[in-house]
Amino acid sequence: MSDAAGTLSGKTIMITGASSGIGAAAARWFTAEGAAVVLMARRKDKLDEIAAEIRAAGGRVEVAAGDVIDTDAVEQAVATAVNTFGGLNGAFNNAGWGTIGTLVHETDDADFEKTMDVNVRGTWNCLKHQLPVMLESGGSVVNTSSTAGTFATGAGAAYVAAKHAVLGLTRAAAAEYGPYGVRVNALIVGTTRTELMENAIRAFPPLEEGAVARQIQKRMADPIEVARTAAWLLSDHASFITGGAIPVDGGSSAI
Repeated sequence: MSDAAGTLSGKTIMITGASSGIGAAAARWFTAEGAAVVLMARRKDKLDEIAAEIRAAGGRVEVAAGDVIDTDAVEQAVATAVNTFGGLNGAFNNAGWGTIGTLVHETDDADFEKTMDVNVRGTWNCLKHQLPVMLESGGSVVNTSSTAGTFATGAGAAYVAAKHAVLGLTRAAAAEYGPYGVRVNALIVGTTRTELMENAIRAFPPLEEGAVARQIQKRMADPIEVARTAAWLLSDHASFITGGAIPVDGGSSAI
């Protein structure tokens, strides 16, 4: 694998939620575009499989297994990037979790807490440890929000609230760290064929048709379509974009 012409050549990027779906697609795409990557997720065995595949193709990758809810684990993942590759130029904070929508009063407290912890506290932990490393040299961060971060999609209220919060964190961080040469953007991701979504469809098959009903393009996204957009935002091609909410949703937010 040659990274000479890659759009991410010379960059070190941390990816969370990297064991499957969008995160795994990003790991493969970012390294193909010349980046060195640090992969974070709870399932070390899955990360090791992806890392072995990337190394076999000539890519640079390191695994830092852990849960984004654990601030110490996130700090260690950032340290892995610095110690292994000499710094951190970018981050794709992609870890997320949610459930099929239920009425607020029927939602278990445990589901609410996990949804908020993974999506909001996880993003908070990542920003808290990633941004200080980027203060001197600049960098770019992409957070995974959702169409649920802009309107009530029918997903659970906790998920809608959490993804709104991710967008709020993105905008606040963009404003605070812009003077230091750090860009922070969010992806407004529509229905995507991730492991989480496939499991939900198996449990409730009508979900697939309903999930794309609002979209202009009547299909779910492939994870690589989201990963490519994240790569563009992390690259120098997006140098004048910060604080943005970039839709990757098949036109759902346009109508």
